Amino acid sequence: MWTMGSDFTYENANTWFKQIDKLIHYVNKDGRVNAFYSTPSIYVDANHAENIPWPLKLDDFFPYADRPHCYWTGYFTSRPTLKRYVRQLSAYLQVARQLEFLIGKRKVGPTTDSLEEAMAVVQHHDGISGTEQQHVADDYAKRLALGAAEAEELVGSVLPILLGSKLKARYKKEINSEMKTVPHVGSGNTSRSPPEISYSPMNKDKLLKVQQCALLNISYCPPTEADIVSGKSLVVVAYNSLGWAREELIRIPVTNSMLEVKDSKGNVIPSQLVPLSEGFEKVRNIYIGDDSQNKHLIFWLVFYVAVPPFGYNSYFVTTSMANTPNQASKSSVEKLDTVGDVVLKSRDLTLSLSKLNGQLMHFENHRTKTNASIEQSYCWYNASDGNTNESRLQASGAYIFRPNSSTCFPVQDPNNYAPLKVIRGTLVDEIHQEISPWVFQVVRLLKTSEHVEIEFVVGPIPIEDDLGKELVTKLHTNISSVGEFYTDSNGRDFVKRVRNYRSDWNLNVTEPVAGNYYPVNLGIYLKDNEKEASLLVDRAIGGSSLTDGELEVMLHRRLLHDDGRGVAEALNESICISNGEPCQGLVVQGQFFINIDPVGNAARWRRTQGQKIYSPLQLAFAMIPETNHSTITTPEFSSLIAGYELPPNIVIITLQELDEKNLLLRLAHIYEANEDAELSQVATINLENLFAHRKIDKVSELSLSANQLRSKMKPLKWKLETGAQMVGSPIRGAPIKDGQFSIEIAPMEIKTLSIKFKYDN
Repeated sequence: MWTMGSDFTYENANTWFKQIDKLIHYVNKDGRVNAFYSTPSIYVDANHAENIPWPLKLDDFFPYADRPHCYWTGYFTSRPTLKRYVRQLSAYLQVARQLEFLIGKRKVGPTTDSLEEAMAVVQHHDGISGTEQQHVADDYAKRLALGAAEAEELVGSVLPILLGSKLKARYKKEINSEMKTVPHVGSGNTSRSPPEISYSPMNKDKLLKVQQCALLNISYCPPTEADIVSGKSLVVVAYNSLGWAREELIRIPVTNSMLEVKDSKGNVIPSQLVPLSEGFEKVRNIYIGDDSQNKHLIFWLVFYVAVPPFGYNSYFVTTSMANTPNQASKSSVEKLDTVGDVVLKSRDLTLSLSKLNGQLMHFENHRTKTNASIEQSYCWYNASDGNTNESRLQASGAYIFRPNSSTCFPVQDPNNYAPLKVIRGTLVDEIHQEISPWVFQVVRLLKTSEHVEIEFVVGPIPIEDDLGKELVTKLHTNISSVGEFYTDSNGRDFVKRVRNYRSDWNLNVTEPVAGNYYPVNLGIYLKDNEKEASLLVDRAIGGSSLTDGELEVMLHRRLLHDDGRGVAEALNESICISNGEPCQGLVVQGQFFINIDPVGNAARWRRTQGQKIYSPLQLAFAMIPETNHSTITTPEFSSLIAGYELPPNIVIITLQELDEKNLLLRLAHIYEANEDAELSQVATINLENLFAHRKIDKVSELSLSANQLRSKMKPLKWKLETGAQMVGSPIRGAPIKDGQFSIEIAPMEIKTLSIKFKYDN
């Protein structure tokens, strides 16, 4: 194979192909070699026919470098807000597709197609990687926003139908008489759909008005901040795209401190009011401005929700009389500026933090009997400007991470600690701290949690000193990791990394920091013989372990020079909000999650919590009369058979209606072989349990890319070089038998299925 072309090669495709045509012509004219335009499959088949021995490579190619001081490990973090936006919309697309399936994909009106196309485009290697120019990144974001807006319109129209409000039932006769003929999911014919899954454009204004809040991450949500006057209830609908039942704490911004929360059965449930931290108020004000609603005092209203698998549950927020027992409890606020410790406690976990600088000091899980010293901090690497090492004039840029030394400069000024603010309450405790004028942090411990949540605001990174900066957070523990740590591969299996080592060759260490960075999509962890320390992330970033017992992940980059790999501009993201105001550096808001477990127990937390981070509960809101909660006739719903949920090692990664007859379903096993004593086993799922409102007619197993039947695939067996051996044999679930709807899924396996449904009135 002569691979044809490279980056920028096809800017003039006509000229390029004319040259290749000439090359093929004259090579073949010689007669000794036959050259032709080919495909990967032809190439693979030709090599397989030769039956030659092949080397075996079991690890990946990270970290990549094209020269000694040029490691392409910066793009793991470049444009972190775009990376987060893509992750957020990936989860939202899953929700929108599921809801679209429940009522049937429309031939007119909003669909998920636009968001799917925008998500596909941004997967370009200069898209999600962050190595595009700024105007291209803006275009990606615009396409994503337009697709998300259409998907939001779809979700906003489907939820009222599923909620089955009495408002709709009141017009039932009118709806049935005016309803257009629509295809019913799974039918081969067009027919009038049953009223509970019908959609009538003529009467949609008479349905419940459901709103969503894309900016909840920066504490902005107009429907929840509106005055909940006496006689009205705010309905909060929490949708769960996972196949597991979930109990989680949700947060919505409110302006009224006299509120109470009821579940879908009318029972009052505990709730708590938590003040916003100064860092998050800052972000809100930057992006939202000073409108009239911002002049109200904003609180987070937090409460636990219990949501069934592949479904939703509803909660009702109403005003309460002063000092009533049902009123949301107000958090106590302590300002601490003296030396000592502050302790946060949950049901099983005790955290100790320094009153002086807010740093974590000790982690103790009483249930698992785990004790560990732990310290979390922020620091920044000084990005090379390309002139600091005469051997290679290489700057840090969108692709390349190259600090001009191994020193990570602390962000926090040891001579000027800002006072901590400790928030205590019935459901959650928090510590709000200002690390520096451009780094803010909230350390959060839920009363039922065994892990720590850290929410951060970073930016604008200061560049008045003409120094590019690459900000990281470090987590130092007393774990003896002996140079080893683990990072995930595309959120799937975890790969063992060894500091300053490559299995295929003897490494000459030229970049001790950048040369040990790896991509982190799900998480990173290290371990010794007793315990494991894990850190999970909310977007793709770069991470490493440069010292035994220590993890670090890069959160933000602001650079002043191009790295010479084709971007032709510095990675210096800025925001320009209003006319006349100077632009400022980009602000990044995000979360990461920390846990320490005994060896052998940590995988379960990483896998379960990782899926909850990747597929968060999606919230929607509506206002109804308080005296008549029965206007919503279906406040709780699951698409699964009553009482059923997927096994804890299986997740839905695709559920998409292709047309009125066919559903594309991908189910994945999220554990590796031998990763967990119980959950690294083959799982069996009866597909009929997934569709309480549909009857399956036929199931076909497809290739991963869904372009051919698995039964038609021809796996090739390859001859390996002498001494090359696979480590064990891969486990595979048995193929589906005709007429059966039960499937097996083995560790790390993904099953891709085409499902046809029977039509059933």
